Amino acid sequence: MIDFRYHIVSLISVFLALAVGIALGAGPLKETIGDTLTGQVEQLRAEKDSLRTQLDQSSGDLADTTAYVDAAAPQLLAGALTNRRVAVVALGPVEDDRRKAIDDRLAQAGASVTAHVTLTESWTDPDVASYRQALVGNILTLLDPVPGEDEGAQTDLTYALIEGLTGADPAAPDTLTLDSASMLEVLSGGDSPLVTLQDPVEVPADAIVVVAPAEQKESDASPTTAADHQELVDAQLGVLAAAQKLTEGAVLADGALGGSLTSTILDDDDLASTLTTVSESEQVPGQVSVPLALAARIGGVNGHYGFGDGLTVIPEPVTLPPVDRTPQSALEPPVGGTQG
Repeated sequence: MIDFRYHIVSLISVFLALAVGIALGAGPLKETIGDTLTGQVEQLRAEKDSLRTQLDQSSGDLADTTAYVDAAAPQLLAGALTNRRVAVVALGPVEDDRRKAIDDRLAQAGASVTAHVTLTESWTDPDVASYRQALVGNILTLLDPVPGEDEGAQTDLTYALIEGLTGADPAAPDTLTLDSASMLEVLSGGDSPLVTLQDPVEVPADAIVVVAPAEQKESDASPTTAADHQELVDAQLGVLAAAQKLTEGAVLADGALGGSLTSTILDDDDLASTLTTVSESEQVPGQVSVPLALAARIGGVNGHYGFGDGLTVIPEPVTLPPVDRTPQSALEPPVGGTQG
């Protein structure tokens, strides 16, 4: 058993050590310790100044590069999408600056934006699954083509969205068909709209730019389980896949590569071989690549563009054929086609 004398000895030892340390620190070792600490502080200050200089230099170089790409964009994009009509579909909330920047790049490429659509939380919210199923009954007779019977309600709604944005009246190619307009009305109406339209959609699109949110924001409908998250990712990929299948071409304007929708696509060989992506579309180089990537996809070239493993820095240039919007009567075969 440890008695009281042991504690007394321990306390005395502690105080003796403190006294010796104070005596040495204030006496013989005072200058040595002070000089050492001063030297370390000066070294750290010099390293900090050096790192700050390097950071300022890197920031300046990046700003110069961005300014160069921005200035060169009109020449890079000129004629890439002449007379093409493009609908922009956001998979969730997207910053206005980013959306406008993509619009500006499409315009520099010669394209016109026909619609801005944003998917709401109701697009995938499990709590409104029965509501989505009910909507399918209102649109199935309007779809052409119709998804397979085993595709499910989410695919039916996705087809309705893409066909609603791109369904051109053959006799008046500059206007939507009544069926297309009706499908958009169904999707954007009701107490739980599945999509929001920035403006009424009156002109059909030829191609689609799908914009992924830069980051997934927390909300009441945010995925709470791995299964819910996978359903969300599948629904987002379904929009891009349907846009590619049902239009001249589609491209995903994504955020940074890590943990993004593009990462999921690159991890799947089948998806990677059919879907086109552009990473870091919140930055000027990515925004410039969006129209170029869309033009390449319309021209039959699939790719993944950006900076990082598995990505190509810039899409290769293609020359697209002129757009033909010759009106056709119900009795005429499609332009370039034959009667069956």
